[in-house]
Amino acid sequence: MSSDIAPVLEKAVAGERLTPADGLKLMESHDLISLGQAADAVARRLHPEPFRTYNIDRNINYTNACTAVCDFCAFYRPPKHEEVYVLPREVLLKKIEETVALGGDQILMQGGLHPTLKLEWYEDLLRDIKQHFPQVNVHGFSPPEIYHFTKVNKLPLREVLSRLKEAGLGSLPGGGGEILVDRVRHEITRGKVLTDDWLNVCRVWHELGGKSSATMMFGHVETLAERIEHFERVRQLQDETGGISAFISWTFQPENTALSHIAPVGAFEYLKTQAISRLYLDNIPNIQSSWVTQGEKTGQVALFFGANDMGSLMIEENVVSSAGTVHHLTIDSIRRCIREAGYIPRQRNVFYEYIDEYDESAEPQVA
Repeated sequence: MSSDIAPVLEKAVAGERLTPADGLKLMESHDLISLGQAADAVARRLHPEPFRTYNIDRNINYTNACTAVCDFCAFYRPPKHEEVYVLPREVLLKKIEETVALGGDQILMQGGLHPTLKLEWYEDLLRDIKQHFPQVNVHGFSPPEIYHFTKVNKLPLREVLSRLKEAGLGSLPGGGGEILVDRVRHEITRGKVLTDDWLNVCRVWHELGGKSSATMMFGHVETLAERIEHFERVRQLQDETGGISAFISWTFQPENTALSHIAPVGAFEYLKTQAISRLYLDNIPNIQSSWVTQGEKTGQVALFFGANDMGSLMIEENVVSSAGTVHHLTIDSIRRCIREAGYIPRQRNVFYEYIDEYDESAEPQVA
């Protein structure tokens, strides 16, 4: 173990909380193997079970119209663009039907910041989904969307979230976090929620009894210290509410974006940052691999760098693929990746509860 970061890693492995200075020291290190070993030790302490998990869902982008301008996004279209769409209800329900047929129990539903859709439209959509598919969890509407709803409808945040929850919203994805530092947000986006309000959407949702994930997109204009500041803000929120079920980080995909001049960071930086997230976010139970941006092999290696979950089958994905990054895995390949890493694959829901029927005799024994 590299001597300069060994004391920090020993703290984390022992369950002691890292400081921002500790986190920055790790970010500045290039000792990937030591970082990975420590993150793996923490993951095994938090998850001593012989399982590693995955889920089956579909990312449904109900609209690509967006009033925000994000330099990193290749998916959105300005509201009056000729390629703007809002999915017809029957098309959206058909997508959910196909997801259920493939064993899915959840949809991840997100869109752009549509300028005219009212809260009643979203409530009707949620009720329609619940009427047709009561067993499906709607993991929907990122914090930027929720904050946008409050502005379009001129309603308090708590009322918006309460009404969506009553209509059938099951959990909140942590999308649109990018880097939770206002300097970065001002530089790469216009017309989108800033850090405090992003966090407050999650806070109020947690106060209403809801669960959410948290995310980070890195490798663009942020500094290493700002990655740690992002971790720190997320950790503080989790200390306050306990409502974050998982953390997912991924690398910025520059192709077809206004930031295409920025060279993409690779697997080294991805694995390093994920490992540090596991060491720093001591109060968040689950870390999810991002094979969607990294591909099968790095997604699998991430299971040795702090991740205890392989993420989703992702039946449909439109945002990352718009930036030219397209990786596809089947259920069999996800399960194989987990087995090859020495674990037993289990299907879970968004709350990290096992939902498959497990036959211990059918699985190889794990040392």
